[in-house]
Amino acid sequence: MRAFGNFTIMRPVDIPRLPPDLIGRLRADPLRAPETIALVAGEVHGPAAAEWSRDLRSRYEMSDRDLAKRAKARHAALARFGGAATGVGGFITYIPDLVSLLWIQSRLVFYVAAAYGHDPCAPERPAELLVLRDLYPDVADAEAALAGSGRRLAYASLDKSLRGSRDAELFGSLLRFTGKRAARHMLAKGIPGFAILFNSWTNERDTRHLANRAMELYASVPTGR
Repeated sequence: MRAFGNFTIMRPVDIPRLPPDLIGRLRADPLRAPETIALVAGEVHGPAAAEWSRDLRSRYEMSDRDLAKRAKARHAALARFGGAATGVGGFITYIPDLVSLLWIQSRLVFYVAAAYGHDPCAPERPAELLVLRDLYPDVADAEAALAGSGRRLAYASLDKSLRGSRDAELFGSLLRFTGKRAARHMLAKGIPGFAILFNSWTNERDTRHLANRAMELYASVPTGR
């Protein structure tokens, strides 16, 4: 627990930690940040989501939708608490803030897939994450980009003013991945204190929206069970 003025921020113990080398890898190839996050998320979140689904199904009788709604509620809370904690730094923590949010949201997608009976470790899951974030029009294009053989639409859509500087390119790639409007978010984070409330609200809202899209996708695809 941390105290900031009149705010008391409680952080859940299970906020998923970033792999220690992730931000370094993103800075090394900023224009490929969405693909890197998606691939690492598959390695880390896939097995965790499979274990989570097996454990809950072994202890409770739950429908796929109920299990997905549990994942949605939990990850919305994680995004809310994480946004409040990281919002304190304003612009100083902007890139870590975005990476942390993307890590939580990517975890959500794998958990929702598992909730609907899909193998969260399947190779198409990272590509579906990119499609759900509107970075690619379909899974085939996303898979080609992940394999390094396709055109990176995330770069093609990156504002030209953000190309050139490594941190600026990473910042732009991360914003594109989150779907946030840069000007609005940057303005809010520039106001001390307000960033805490703003991050909490927008992170939770955006995470719930992504959960709804993921639930719609995975509920509509047969699992072969």
